[in-house]
Amino acid sequence: MKAIVDPNTCTGCTLCTDICADVFEMGDDGLAKTKVDVVPASAEASCKEAADSCPVAAIKIE
Repeated sequence: MKAIVDPNTCTGCTLCTDICADVFEMGDDGLAKTKVDVVPASAEASCKEAADSCPVAAIKIE
């Protein structure tokens, strides 16, 4: 599975990094980004939770 953050939608609230630090980190621009190409199996549930919790729906799961 893969997670993608839309930088045009992200508001930099840090909720995704709080929920799933294995996949998401904050960039120098203050916006979230993924730090892995493929989500590790051990982080899939928290990654989905982060995507579902994003207040602006900036995270897409493939």
